[in-house]
Amino acid sequence: MASKSTPGILYVTMQPKEGLPDAQFHDWYQNEHGPNRLRLPFCNNGFRYRATDLESQPGTKDKPEWMAIYDFDELEWLTREPYTKLRSAPVQSQRERDTMKQIFVDRRSYDLQNEWKSDDFKDLQKVESEGEKNVLVAVSFTLQDGEGKEEELSKWYEDEHVALLQQVPGWRRTRRFVTSYLDLESGHKTEKEFVALHEYAPQNGLGGPEFRKALSTEWAGRIMKDVVKGRNRRVYDLYYTFGPASRDLKSLTSADALSTEFVQGLTKTHPAHKTPEKRPVIESFVTTPDGVQLPYRLEGSDDPNPPLLVLSNSILVDYGIWDDFVSHFLQITNSQYRILRYNTRGRNALPPNSTAPVTIDTLTKDVITLLDALRVKKASIVGVSLGGATALNIGLSHPNRIEAFVGCDTNAFAPASNASAWTERVKVCEKEGAKSSSGEPIVGEELAEVTVRRWFVKESYDDATLAEKIEKVKGFVKSNSLPGFRDSATALHQYDIREKMGSYKGKGVFLVGAGDGVLPKTMKENMADKLGSGVELKVVEGAGHLPMVEKPEEVARFVAHFLKG
Repeated sequence: MASKSTPGILYVTMQPKEGLPDAQFHDWYQNEHGPNRLRLPFCNNGFRYRATDLESQPGTKDKPEWMAIYDFDELEWLTREPYTKLRSAPVQSQRERDTMKQIFVDRRSYDLQNEWKSDDFKDLQKVESEGEKNVLVAVSFTLQDGEGKEEELSKWYEDEHVALLQQVPGWRRTRRFVTSYLDLESGHKTEKEFVALHEYAPQNGLGGPEFRKALSTEWAGRIMKDVVKGRNRRVYDLYYTFGPASRDLKSLTSADALSTEFVQGLTKTHPAHKTPEKRPVIESFVTTPDGVQLPYRLEGSDDPNPPLLVLSNSILVDYGIWDDFVSHFLQITNSQYRILRYNTRGRNALPPNSTAPVTIDTLTKDVITLLDALRVKKASIVGVSLGGATALNIGLSHPNRIEAFVGCDTNAFAPASNASAWTERVKVCEKEGAKSSSGEPIVGEELAEVTVRRWFVKESYDDATLAEKIEKVKGFVKSNSLPGFRDSATALHQYDIREKMGSYKGKGVFLVGAGDGVLPKTMKENMADKLGSGVELKVVEGAGHLPMVEKPEEVARFVAHFLKG
């Protein structure tokens, strides 16, 4: 029997019962169930497959349409608290409990016995991210009674069968498994089962001469006659690759989507028919390697692989500063983009073991973490202030991940006066001693008033139509975690990324509010001129430090035109 440290898989087949709408089934599985498991560090991956051997008939309880595989380094994790708590309240949502009652589920675990890969085998997650699919043939066996049956099956696979399968065009990988000790010890199964998973490229030789040869040898015939008691074969296409972030907007566009928003902790899914602008929205979070939770909001195109635009905040605010910009941008681009906004680290208090001090590079890594969690290969990014420095830095440092960047109201280096200025601002908050309703230290009224007065031009304060927006931004600043502010402000103390700019060959542009102090001049001299000839600096009249708040439509049109050009 396999040891408890043996790698293995959780293999789950599912068939929705009549009456469960497809949209609700997919939203639950792809936005809640799967991501909850992929957030666990010991769950290496998760893939969802759809059967292709059903012809025109829907799946049944005995031949289900849906299957999922999760890989674990050690299946013993399935019995431990981090995993088992997912399957019971309060972590397990009421929606999951209700949905599971409407599905036939067969859940099995298997220990890995052997693995063979093609010379050009790619990790399946990379295959999917490159737009390819995967065909999987799952074959399970139970064996006849008698000595040596397991050994004979293994010998056939290792000495003949896999070698012949490797000659089938499109073959990628074969893995062999046996019923896990977890299932054997649980008593849920009375018979050991052997499973082989054969993976092929979409264009393959299944059914061709090489494949028929692998199944028709004398040895194969003897195995089926003298060793195998029961055999089951299923064929699947890769349907969805899970990640630790919820991202399936398509299921939320259906009229059959759940009639109300789903809320579980930091995760919320909003069906299109429930949002003011009739577009699907996901609010959830990603956890960085150092344990920081980054709340995000995903909306826009329901295409599975649309271009993604990332929006990165200034310090002290919530991603709500982009509300009007997003509405205009999606309208201008006919919702061809998917938009990701997130709260940068420091909006909330950071965990004790998080990376310190916070730097521009730390914030850049956070964006990469978000892209990876959402399984996005490349994106464009717009950032303002500290977010603008982050956008510039990630564009310069990760040109393979960033299509284009827009740096707004920012600088490529921190002036020598920055450290003392931000230290003094923190002291203002500490002196006021403001606390949230839960007793947590927050930035408070005094710095919020001074900051917002500095950020917006006087004309905006005199404009009644902007009063509510300005007050909203002030509320963001006032309610920011004070410890989070103290930690994140260190990113503005000292940095200089000018030396990276001269060799940049990618697509970048800058934007600044005309009323943002000396920034229009310094951004022209220190950034636009240094990035390369012809790089534009867009100056937005009637705006200060947050042009996307004061002039959202103008900024949206500029960004849309830049990305399209």
